[in-house]
Amino acid sequence: MKSFRNMAAVGSMIFALYGAKANGQDVLPLPDPTFRGVMNPDARKSTEDWPADVKAPKGAPNILLILVDDVGFSATHTFGGAINTPTFDKLGQKGLRYNEFHVNSICAPSRASLLSGRTDHQVGFGSISEFGTGYPGYNTLWPKSAASVAEVLKDNGYNTAAFGKWHNTPAFQATPAGPFARWPSGLGFEYF
Repeated sequence: MKSFRNMAAVGSMIFALYGAKANGQDVLPLPDPTFRGVMNPDARKSTEDWPADVKAPKGAPNILLILVDDVGFSATHTFGGAINTPTFDKLGQKGLRYNEFHVNSICAPSRASLLSGRTDHQVGFGSISEFGTGYPGYNTLWPKSAASVAEVLKDNGYNTAAFGKWHNTPAFQATPAGPFARWPSGLGFEYF
């Protein structure tokens, strides 16, 4: 088992683990592919070139990121606590465990930090969405300049999904009419 301090360390580990740079996936977002067909005024002498879908490199690890609200670090058996968590234990033995992720005292800022690898204020979540204000760091407007881990993985050929509570869409955008750019599907999750 390995433990990492932050998302940057985990990202570096993932790239090193499956040789992303060797596959040309060291720059995100991936550049548009170069056309390799032939265009000729005579259509019979032309060759189409359909770009291939981006796929995760062979041997790329499965990634399951778990955030449990309102649970102290040492509550689960996995991290030395009294609550029996055999599934968490198995996952932790075969995977990675964060042991120095510093959370805010409320859910949305912690989730925003975990999913972006940035402090909660850098992604507009100094508080929960219902308490958003018109000030930087507290407006609950996750900037497009801060990609989520789901966006990075999706751009590298992974399928992504989020399950459970979200609470990271601005309250004034959480309507049936949207806009949907800051909903889970707008931040890289293909399924929510």
